[in-house]
Amino acid sequence: MSDELQNIKEQYSEATANDENDGLGVGKRLRSIRTTRRMTLRALAEESGLNINTLSLIENEHTSPSVSTLQQLAQALQIPISDFFDTDHGNRELVCQKQGQRLQVPFELSLMEDLAAGMPHFGAESLIVTLNPGADSGHKPIVHTGREFVYCIEGRVTYTVDAQKYILESGDSLVFEAYLPHHWKNSSTKPSRLMLVLCPMDSRDNPTERHFSR
Repeated sequence: MSDELQNIKEQYSEATANDENDGLGVGKRLRSIRTTRRMTLRALAEESGLNINTLSLIENEHTSPSVSTLQQLAQALQIPISDFFDTDHGNRELVCQKQGQRLQVPFELSLMEDLAAGMPHFGAESLIVTLNPGADSGHKPIVHTGREFVYCIEGRVTYTVDAQKYILESGDSLVFEAYLPHHWKNSSTKPSRLMLVLCPMDSRDNPTERHFSR
Protein backbone atom coordinates (compact mmCIF):
# COMPACT_ATOMS: atom_id res chain seq x y z
CA MET A 1 0.00 0.00 0.00
CA SER A 2 1.37 3.43 -0.93
CA ASP A 3 2.14 5.98 1.78
CA GLU A 4 -0.35 8.38 0.16
CA LEU A 5 -3.23 5.92 0.24
CA GLN A 6 -2.36 4.87 3.79
CA ASN A 7 -2.37 8.53 4.84
CA ILE A 8 -5.83 9.20 3.51
CA LYS A 9 -7.12 5.91 4.94
CA GLU A 10 -5.93 6.97 8.40
CA GLN A 11 -7.56 10.38 8.05
CA TYR A 12 -10.77 8.76 6.86
CA SER A 13 -10.77 6.39 9.85
CA GLU A 14 -10.29 9.32 12.23
CA ALA A 15 -13.05 11.32 10.55
CA THR A 16 -15.39 8.32 10.68
CA ALA A 17 -14.79 8.05 14.41
CA ASN A 18 -15.52 11.77 14.80
CA ASP A 19 -18.82 11.29 12.96
CA GLU A 20 -20.14 9.43 16.00
CA ASN A 21 -19.75 12.64 17.98
CA ASP A 22 -20.83 15.28 15.47
CA GLY A 23 -23.99 13.43 14.36
CA LEU A 24 -23.31 13.86 10.66
CA GLY A 25 -21.85 10.72 9.08
CA VAL A 26 -20.34 10.18 5.66
CA GLY A 27 -23.60 8.72 4.36
CA LYS A 28 -25.61 11.76 5.42
CA ARG A 29 -23.04 14.04 3.84
CA LEU A 30 -23.25 12.02 0.63
CA ARG A 31 -27.05 12.35 0.57
CA SER A 32 -26.84 16.08 1.28
CA ILE A 33 -24.34 16.66 -1.53
CA ARG A 34 -26.32 14.49 -3.96
CA THR A 35 -29.67 16.14 -3.25
CA THR A 36 -28.11 19.61 -3.44
CA ARG A 37 -27.04 18.71 -6.98
CA ARG A 38 -30.57 17.39 -7.68
CA MET A 39 -29.11 14.03 -8.61
CA THR A 40 -31.13 10.87 -8.07
CA LEU A 41 -29.60 7.82 -6.43
CA ARG A 42 -29.88 5.95 -9.73
CA ALA A 43 -28.12 8.75 -11.60
CA LEU A 44 -25.28 8.71 -9.08
CA ALA A 45 -25.02 4.94 -9.40
CA GLU A 46 -24.72 5.22 -13.18
CA GLU A 47 -22.21 8.07 -13.00
CA SER A 48 -20.01 6.42 -10.36
CA GLY A 49 -20.30 2.83 -11.55
CA LEU A 50 -21.45 1.73 -8.08
CA ASN A 51 -24.43 -0.45 -7.24
CA ILE A 52 -27.56 1.52 -6.32
CA ASN A 53 -28.21 -0.78 -3.35
CA THR A 54 -24.69 -0.12 -2.07
CA LEU A 55 -25.28 3.62 -2.32
CA SER A 56 -28.55 3.29 -0.43
CA LEU A 57 -26.81 1.39 2.37
CA ILE A 58 -24.11 4.07 2.57
CA GLU A 59 -26.58 6.96 2.68
CA ASN A 60 -28.63 5.26 5.39
CA GLU A 61 -25.50 4.68 7.50
CA HIS A 62 -25.84 0.89 7.29
CA THR A 63 -22.33 0.47 5.88
CA SER A 64 -19.14 2.54 5.72
CA PRO A 65 -17.65 3.14 2.26
CA SER A 66 -14.02 2.36 1.53
CA VAL A 67 -11.63 5.11 0.45
CA SER A 68 -11.68 3.79 -3.12
CA THR A 69 -15.50 4.01 -3.11
CA LEU A 70 -15.30 7.61 -1.84
CA GLN A 71 -12.88 8.40 -4.65
CA GLN A 72 -15.40 7.10 -7.20
CA LEU A 73 -18.17 9.13 -5.61
CA ALA A 74 -16.06 12.28 -5.41
CA GLN A 75 -15.22 12.02 -9.10
CA ALA A 76 -18.86 11.40 -10.03
CA LEU A 77 -20.01 14.40 -7.96
CA GLN A 78 -17.02 16.54 -9.04
CA ILE A 79 -16.02 17.43 -5.50
CA PRO A 80 -12.88 17.00 -3.37
CA ILE A 81 -12.95 13.76 -1.39
CA SER A 82 -12.44 15.86 1.76
CA ASP A 83 -16.05 17.12 1.44
CA PHE A 84 -17.24 13.76 2.78
CA PHE A 85 -15.50 13.99 6.13
CA ASP A 86 -14.38 17.55 6.83
CA THR A 87 -16.71 18.20 9.75
CA ASP A 88 -16.38 21.99 9.84
CA HIS A 89 -15.79 22.53 6.15
CA GLY A 90 -16.76 26.02 5.07
CA ASN A 91 -16.88 27.46 8.60
CA ARG A 92 -13.29 28.39 9.40
CA GLU A 93 -11.86 31.86 9.11
CA LEU A 94 -8.24 30.75 9.51
CA VAL A 95 -6.40 27.50 8.81
CA CYS A 96 -2.91 26.65 10.14
CA GLN A 97 -1.51 23.26 9.18
CA LYS A 98 1.62 21.52 10.39
CA GLN A 99 3.74 19.65 7.88
CA GLY A 100 2.54 16.08 7.52
CA GLN A 101 -0.95 16.85 8.87
CA ARG A 102 -2.61 18.09 5.70
CA LEU A 103 -5.33 16.12 3.95
CA GLN A 104 -3.67 14.29 1.05
CA VAL A 105 -5.79 13.21 -1.91
CA PRO A 106 -4.11 10.83 -4.39
CA PHE A 107 -4.82 11.12 -8.10
CA GLU A 108 -3.35 9.27 -11.06
CA LEU A 109 0.45 9.76 -10.78
CA SER A 110 -0.05 12.76 -8.50
CA LEU A 111 -0.94 13.83 -4.98
CA MET A 112 -2.81 16.97 -3.91
CA GLU A 113 -2.63 18.62 -0.48
CA ASP A 114 -5.25 21.24 0.35
CA LEU A 115 -3.67 24.16 2.21
CA ALA A 116 -7.04 25.68 3.16
CA ALA A 117 -9.17 22.66 4.04
CA GLY A 118 -12.12 23.81 6.11
CA MET A 119 -12.56 27.23 4.52
CA PRO A 120 -15.35 28.14 2.08
CA HIS A 121 -14.79 27.19 -1.56
CA PHE A 122 -14.51 30.66 -3.01
CA GLY A 123 -11.63 33.00 -3.73
CA ALA A 124 -8.17 31.43 -3.94
CA GLU A 125 -7.69 27.67 -3.63
CA SER A 126 -4.15 26.93 -2.40
CA LEU A 127 -2.69 23.49 -3.07
CA ILE A 128 0.61 21.64 -2.79
CA VAL A 129 0.84 19.18 -5.68
CA THR A 130 3.30 16.29 -5.97
CA LEU A 131 3.68 14.92 -9.51
CA ASN A 132 5.29 11.58 -10.23
CA PRO A 133 7.43 11.28 -13.41
CA GLY A 134 5.20 11.38 -16.47
CA ALA A 135 2.20 12.82 -14.64
CA ASP A 136 0.23 15.32 -16.71
CA SER A 137 -3.17 16.99 -16.85
CA GLY A 138 -4.40 15.00 -19.85
CA HIS A 139 -4.79 15.78 -23.53
CA LYS A 140 -7.70 18.22 -23.16
CA PRO A 141 -6.52 21.80 -22.42
CA ILE A 142 -7.70 23.30 -19.14
CA VAL A 143 -9.71 26.53 -19.20
CA HIS A 144 -11.39 28.25 -16.26
CA THR A 145 -12.15 31.69 -14.88
CA GLY A 146 -9.78 33.96 -12.98
CA ARG A 147 -6.02 33.59 -12.67
CA GLU A 148 -3.61 30.79 -11.89
CA PHE A 149 -0.36 31.01 -9.92
CA VAL A 150 2.29 28.29 -10.06
CA TYR A 151 5.46 28.09 -7.95
CA CYS A 152 7.85 25.20 -8.51
CA ILE A 153 9.18 23.89 -5.20
CA GLU A 154 11.37 21.13 -6.58
CA GLY A 155 11.87 19.15 -9.76
CA ARG A 156 10.83 20.36 -13.20
CA VAL A 157 7.31 21.09 -14.41
CA THR A 158 6.44 22.10 -17.95
CA TYR A 159 3.41 24.38 -18.29
CA THR A 160 2.00 24.96 -21.76
CA VAL A 161 -0.09 28.13 -21.81
CA ASP A 162 -1.76 29.27 -25.03
CA ALA A 163 0.58 26.97 -27.02
CA GLN A 164 3.70 28.48 -25.38
CA LYS A 165 5.87 26.21 -23.21
CA TYR A 166 7.32 27.35 -19.88
CA ILE A 167 9.77 25.08 -18.05
CA LEU A 168 9.61 25.74 -14.30
CA GLU A 169 12.40 24.59 -12.00
CA SER A 170 12.93 25.11 -8.27
CA GLY A 171 12.17 28.75 -7.41
CA ASP A 172 10.50 29.57 -10.73
CA SER A 173 6.94 30.91 -10.85
CA LEU A 174 4.23 31.56 -13.40
CA VAL A 175 1.03 33.62 -13.26
CA PHE A 176 -1.49 33.78 -16.09
CA GLU A 177 -5.11 34.47 -16.97
CA ALA A 178 -6.78 31.08 -16.65
CA TYR A 179 -9.02 31.52 -19.71
CA LEU A 180 -5.87 30.81 -21.74
CA PRO A 181 -5.80 27.07 -22.58
CA HIS A 182 -3.18 25.40 -20.41
CA HIS A 183 -1.66 22.04 -19.65
CA TRP A 184 0.95 20.79 -17.15
CA LYS A 185 3.39 17.88 -17.06
CA ASN A 186 6.20 16.64 -14.83
CA SER A 187 9.05 16.72 -17.33
CA SER A 188 11.58 15.43 -14.78
CA THR A 189 12.65 11.84 -14.16
CA LYS A 190 11.97 12.40 -10.45
CA PRO A 191 8.87 13.52 -8.54
CA SER A 192 8.20 17.26 -8.77
CA ARG A 193 6.39 19.45 -6.27
CA LEU A 194 4.65 22.74 -6.88
CA MET A 195 2.40 25.21 -5.14
CA LEU A 196 -0.72 25.84 -7.16
CA VAL A 197 -3.04 28.75 -6.38
CA LEU A 198 -6.30 28.84 -8.33
CA CYS A 199 -8.28 32.07 -8.21
CA PRO A 200 -11.63 31.56 -9.99
CA MET A 201 -13.80 34.62 -10.58
CA ASP A 202 -17.02 32.61 -10.62
CA SER A 203 -18.09 30.85 -7.40
CA ARG A 204 -19.68 28.10 -9.51
CA ASP A 205 -16.37 27.31 -11.19
CA ASN A 206 -14.33 24.34 -9.93
CA PRO A 207 -10.84 24.62 -11.41
CA THR A 208 -9.44 21.99 -9.03
CA GLU A 209 -11.67 19.37 -10.61
CA ARG A 210 -10.56 20.45 -14.08
CA HIS A 211 -6.92 20.05 -13.14
CA PHE A 212 -7.28 16.68 -11.44
CA SER A 213 -10.35 15.06 -13.00
CA ARG A 214 -8.19 12.12 -14.07
